[in-house]
Amino acid sequence: MARAVAINVAANTNQPGVRGPIRPDGSFEYVPIPESEPTARPVPTYDDLDLSVELPEGSAESPVHLDPEFAEYPCCERYTYGDPFGVKARPLLELAAGDYVFFYATLSTVGEPKREWIPPRWGAYVIGQFRLAREPIAGAEFTDLDAEVRDVFGNNAHLKRDEFDAAVLLAGAADESSLYDTAIPLSSVEKGSEANRVVTELSSDSGKGPWWRRPMRFEDEGVEEILGLRENRDSR
Repeated sequence: MARAVAINVAANTNQPGVRGPIRPDGSFEYVPIPESEPTARPVPTYDDLDLSVELPEGSAESPVHLDPEFAEYPCCERYTYGDPFGVKARPLLELAAGDYVFFYATLSTVGEPKREWIPPRWGAYVIGQFRLAREPIAGAEFTDLDAEVRDVFGNNAHLKRDEFDAAVLLAGAADESSLYDTAIPLSSVEKGSEANRVVTELSSDSGKGPWWRRPMRFEDEGVEEILGLRENRDSR
């Protein structure tokens, strides 16, 4: 039985004050949030990521919290993710090797959409996935692991902070993890704040209130739906 948890990530109107763009053809730009904690090792800045999005004035040299880490993205090495918050860590820790994690973000619509599923102004979209290469790791257990396992997470943002704070760490399998080429909508065509059937019929979430900020659980049908949409959209 396939299982998945979808987690909200990436830039938003609070951090750093803009969302990443979704373009008329459904492609998009993954923009990380700023790094909010002191770091013990150097971390990338927005300048290092060569982004097209117009950032708030003075943000270009701000360090970023580059998490999730996608191997094909600038300044990344592997597919890793860490999170310090129990509301996300708890459902993630229930997953097992072979399960999926879908990463979704709110994106701002730019230009005149050519894809009929892009809502005006903004929407929530799945932008990438991990298929877990191993069991999720609880943060409290991390320092007791073999050095070889710890090294997998060496470039993760939470390992670069002065104080390690991840409540969970995830590693994605290289051949089944990816930052998507084309986003998969979770919002309705009408408006970003209205959830579509992937959320309301296939996830654990009701789609009421600020659903686009909450973790969502998916079982077989929901996982297959998202994977099928990804294959269909990226192959066009």
